[in-house]
Amino acid sequence: MSERGVRAVPLDPQLQAMRNQRERDNVPPLYTMSLTDARAADLASIRDSGGEPEAVHEVTNLKITGPGGELPLRLYRPASERPLPALLYFFGGGWVLGTIDTADGVSRSLANSAGALVVVVGYRLAPEHPFPAAIDDCYAAVRWVAGHSGEVGADPARLAVGGDSAGGNLAAAVALRARADGPALAGQLLVYPNTDQLADDQSMRASGDPFLFNRHSVAWYRQHYLVTPGDAANPLASPLRAESLAGLPPALVITAEYDPLRDQGEAYARRLAGDGVQVELSRYPGMAHGFFTMAGAVDASRAAIAQAASSLRAWFDAAATRG
Repeated sequence: MSERGVRAVPLDPQLQAMRNQRERDNVPPLYTMSLTDARAADLASIRDSGGEPEAVHEVTNLKITGPGGELPLRLYRPASERPLPALLYFFGGGWVLGTIDTADGVSRSLANSAGALVVVVGYRLAPEHPFPAAIDDCYAAVRWVAGHSGEVGADPARLAVGGDSAGGNLAAAVALRARADGPALAGQLLVYPNTDQLADDQSMRASGDPFLFNRHSVAWYRQHYLVTPGDAANPLASPLRAESLAGLPPALVITAEYDPLRDQGEAYARRLAGDGVQVELSRYPGMAHGFFTMAGAVDASRAAIAQAASSLRAWFDAAATRG
């Protein structure tokens, strides 16, 4: 396992300025809002910091039959070439917030920089649809793309999964399901993922700033998502608690220094490496949770997207060689 960026530094100046502005404006934490208001505020915040969306060759909206009814997909195609490798991307938002639009900026950038078809899945949200509805939807979408690759112009031998925050959790869970039941995956992009719903570690305990994503945010999302006793220990909710991670596809795990999820994400990377999985762990110094979607405001966001795209290209090239 390769690892970089573990020195302690202050909160990045660009993030510090954003945090200070929220304090000056007395912006309430999402976990103090109604679900409707929190969902709107989350999307608005991501759009404000995401910058100008990149142009791509084509954007297509589809609806497929999912486990709970119609399941929307959005496809970002960087070029007319077919077939392209494909990344199934799952947006963040604590399984409670977020839409396909949440991932629009990141998806466009990843499609262009990785030269891949990016497929964003509009999975069902909690509390209306608690665990495991989101995982069922995301896995169904992966299987659908693999089975309809000719229809969408994807190469079924070059499929990867990825996501940020709750989306990273879903990507890890889908990789576990795909290990057992297919399809074969070329890689997994896990951006500050939730990996242990029962975590009580140093980064969780240290994270209480109301103007940043904090341990109270984590608890609020979890209480909406996990409604059945015992679900928190289920490996599909807490991939770190899987008996074995052997046989999973190669992974890039990106973490942020000032993030309550930092330690569990890094613990997952160590578990992957210990079980023989090729993994790169990259902690971004001075960063807080959410930075990956802030390409219009935070320099490190663009660096992380470029790193993610580099890993995707390497995984797809390796899969093509094997194929």
